[in-house]
Amino acid sequence: MNLGIDISQIAHAGTGVSRFTRGLVNSILRYDKKNKWTFLFYSLRKSLEKELEDGIRAKGHKLIVWKIPPTIVSIVSNHFRTATAFILKNLPALNRLDYFITSDWIEIPINAKRVTVIHDLAYFRYPETFPDSIVNTQKNRLKWIKKESNSVVTDSSATKNDLQTLLGFPEKNIKTIYPGVEVVTPDEKTITNVLKNYNLAKPFILTVGKIEPRKNMKRLADAFVKSKLRDINLVIVGMKGWSTYDLSIDRYIEKKNIKLLGYVDDISLFSLYRSCLFFVYPSIWEGFGYPVIEAMKSGAPVATSNVSSLKEIGEDAALLFNPLDVDEITDSLRQMFQNVSLRKHLSTKGLEKSKQFTWKRYYDEMMKLFK
Repeated sequence: MNLGIDISQIAHAGTGVSRFTRGLVNSILRYDKKNKWTFLFYSLRKSLEKELEDGIRAKGHKLIVWKIPPTIVSIVSNHFRTATAFILKNLPALNRLDYFITSDWIEIPINAKRVTVIHDLAYFRYPETFPDSIVNTQKNRLKWIKKESNSVVTDSSATKNDLQTLLGFPEKNIKTIYPGVEVVTPDEKTITNVLKNYNLAKPFILTVGKIEPRKNMKRLADAFVKSKLRDINLVIVGMKGWSTYDLSIDRYIEKKNIKLLGYVDDISLFSLYRSCLFFVYPSIWEGFGYPVIEAMKSGAPVATSNVSSLKEIGEDAALLFNPLDVDEITDSLRQMFQNVSLRKHLSTKGLEKSKQFTWKRYYDEMMKLFK
């Protein structure tokens, strides 16, 4: 078969969607021995990593690069769809595909059967935690997906249920496939250097996520201060998102043993997972929650929200709490800090549960859709 995929989301390093897209591309390059693929990447300022570009070409696949801002692709796809479809239909590289995979932000009107990956519908459930522009763009895009996509793949049963109940997508067109999650185990020297680089001498609680409302960092910070835990830091890894009011940065930085590290590279992140006393993920709503599985695969005990996919993937392997209740988050932090046997139990359970999230399984299930 001739298959195609939009891989533009790889450009947004540090996000779950970027991690997903990179993992899917790597699984295609690793496991597909018979199909021909066309990879589409568009960005004005960012380039595809040379290693990945070389890997695509080395396998005999085709790579198309457009020096166009994603916002422009989104606008013409959503609002000038007929004209865009006509133009794309006449591009030789894109008009001979049997299937085309899109994911997340943009649904390009390619003249082929389409499989669309939908990560979450948080912008429907909690629109106040997103900029209006994102909410409106996603609503427009979902109308085209419902009308044109042959199949929809979700990262969790929670998102599948949202598509059915909130938007009326037919169940027969939706398939849930858990994404693969891969981590690297750093050596002791690397871990020591990372901890020294970030001045992390004390034990620390780790959380990962953009500093924006949906990730719920302010409630977590409030709960950490309220818990009055001694001789421990709360370490927050993540870039500033669309609104930084979510964490009153001036109020918390350093004064209350809260450290914001910003974006860190993967090897540093995996070193932090391996070193933390436990991992906490307080997001209000997630379609999957990569950091939870990454922490589990690294052996870190996990506490996370009892909603959306986080409940689904954390059940029986994490301590669950209501992300909207500061008192409940506070109590969870205290339990995790004080109860050594609980941490050991959750570490063991998390390692076991995380084994099911493999890219080989994801690739095999995705291929079934094309057959």
